[in-house]
Amino acid sequence: MTSTASAHGIDIAYESFGSPDGRPLLLIMGLGAQLIHWDDEFCEQLAEQGHHVVRFDNRDAGLSTHLHDAGVPQPGKPAYLLDDMAEDVAGLLDALGWPAAHLVGASMGGMIAQTLAIRHPERVLTLTSIMSTPGGSVAPPTEAARAVLFAKPVTTREGAVTQALATQSVIGSPGYELDRERVERLAKLAFDRCFDPAGVARQLAAIVNSPERTEALSRLNIPTLVIHGADDQLIPLAGGQATAAAIPGAELKVFPGMGHDLPRALWPEIVEAVTKLTAGHPSPTR
Repeated sequence: MTSTASAHGIDIAYESFGSPDGRPLLLIMGLGAQLIHWDDEFCEQLAEQGHHVVRFDNRDAGLSTHLHDAGVPQPGKPAYLLDDMAEDVAGLLDALGWPAAHLVGASMGGMIAQTLAIRHPERVLTLTSIMSTPGGSVAPPTEAARAVLFAKPVTTREGAVTQALATQSVIGSPGYELDRERVERLAKLAFDRCFDPAGVARQLAAIVNSPERTEALSRLNIPTLVIHGADDQLIPLAGGQATAAAIPGAELKVFPGMGHDLPRALWPEIVEAVTKLTAGHPSPTR
């Protein structure tokens, strides 16, 4: 069941899995993606390992608040920054009654998680940054990935499916068979839940215009796991390497054959790695 929390004037749609007595774990999704892109089964696997899992829609995605009045951002004039998206997360933690949580962020979600850790380190029990980067000019996308990233927005449900398949054929995991059924199903569901290309553009502008985080990350004292695919074309491996190098004591886990997605075959290993991190650093209040 989808619930809604108010976070500093932004309504955040979220869903939860597992026992409320479990270790609090917040999943933060990436550019243009919705909470449904954290698959139910993946969330359930995390919940089975003792986590109280919450997944949510970022602003301008899914069923959360969309800043329609801001329109399409102009160069150098973002409607908001990653700082603002991190404050949305802090507000969601407040609404959930979580003084702190374990954060797992993918792609842009990793950037948001890093930003929250920088701004509010007391709210972050552990940090897992997946297929992400400290920002700036670190790990630019390949030309093929850049082409799908800036592809012309579609206007129909069928077009959304075709574009999703085309995108995954470029930035997905070459070491694993493309799960066409999953890609098609999620593309249809995402289109039906919310279709807002301008919102995706506003999120992208937030990424592009936010400051590089390497120096700030170097001051963190938060147990950190960095997960990255060796074959990621959208955010190449250098992004994960730079993130791990920036954060003191961070562990880097690289998966051969993994691109810019989370192949089902890797879910058990990813869940195991996240669980090992969170179990070793439980909340002092739980």
